[in-house]
Amino acid sequence: MHSTYHIRIKKQYAAALIEDLQKVDAVEFLVGQEEDTEISPAQLTEVKRRIDYYDKNPNELVSWDEVRKRLKFR
Repeated sequence: MHSTYHIRIKKQYAAALIEDLQKVDAVEFLVGQEEDTEISPAQLTEVKRRIDYYDKNPNELVSWDEVRKRLKFR
């Protein structure tokens, strides 16, 4: 039986750690699944604030491909 763990990772380690886990097939991304996902009012407020910011400043957006490129060169 597989266990699922929910962990918090410090921002400065997250990208490298996730890439390493992907290399050894140790993580599974759950896309479109809402199991045990709750968002606090503070998190919702922050998401809305960021959406508003990027709606007003579209030149600040970075594509996912660009993020991956930047992470590879760290």
